[in-house]
Amino acid sequence: MRVVFLGTPEFAIPSLDALLKSKHQVVGIVSQPDKPSDRGNKVVFSAVKEYALANGLPLFQFPKISRDGIIDLKALKPDIMVTAAYGQILSQEVLDIPKYGVINIHGSILPKYRGASPIQAAIMNGETETGVTIMKTEAGLDTGDIIKIVKTPISENETAGELSVKLASLGALALLDVLNSFENGTVVFTEQDHFNATVTKKITKDECIINWEKSSREIKCLIHGANPNPVARTLLGENIVKIYKARIFDKSLNEECLKLANGTILPISSGKDGVFVKTGDGAIELEEMQLPGGKILPAKVLMNGRKINTYDCFKNTFNLN
Repeated sequence: MRVVFLGTPEFAIPSLDALLKSKHQVVGIVSQPDKPSDRGNKVVFSAVKEYALANGLPLFQFPKISRDGIIDLKALKPDIMVTAAYGQILSQEVLDIPKYGVINIHGSILPKYRGASPIQAAIMNGETETGVTIMKTEAGLDTGDIIKIVKTPISENETAGELSVKLASLGALALLDVLNSFENGTVVFTEQDHFNATVTKKITKDECIINWEKSSREIKCLIHGANPNPVARTLLGENIVKIYKARIFDKSLNEECLKLANGTILPISSGKDGVFVKTGDGAIELEEMQLPGGKILPAKVLMNGRKINTYDCFKNTFNLN
């Protein structure tokens, strides 16, 4: 089949790569326009654009696809269009261009976690299972009929970044199966259970401020769900500290530790044994941290270098502005 592929971040690359190695013909690739980096004005290319340029593939970047892309997309005469974290809403006029319509690779078990941050939300909410859904794209937000679902467990200390890599690979395999089912006429569409749908939005930095009054599990899920972006953070003195990985401390605290305020680096911490912080129901071990202007380092290294110390206390809330 003639395929137009729409995607932007790294999540889309395995599916694009699988398409190029398959019997199908990728006649065009669409990615979001370039944008400046968070630091400075350097222009950053998307992962999909980088891949397209490296492989000499035809690339389109429409500021607004439903306004600017109609003529080019029609000229490509696609049998089907595939989206994977593309980042723009498609109008009905765009959806009607391909013979078989548009299908989307979504990083959750629909109808749960529709929207912008399904992988992050699943980890932050403590889910133990997630998956990839191949769905027919329609005008609503991830409301189209389900074609195929592939499920996978979420491991205890998996980050959103790690889970995204796993789901991207699963999505690529599922995509090829679905395209084959279109070709041989066996594709089946199943309407979503709209009543039990949940919707996610883009996770903001403000939502990633750690509240040390919460349970160790809630804090750990926030930390891992926000890794690699936008990253969980807390305040130590006047400095914003980013936390990338943590582990629940499953032992009982002694009487001295129990009396300390939540957010305190406990006296059982050391550069050898680990960095343990009091939480609402026990303690959590910090594994990877980043101080302002520094690199991401094991928490033990920061304690060894006396960058953080026992009895230091992280603040629960603060203003990022």
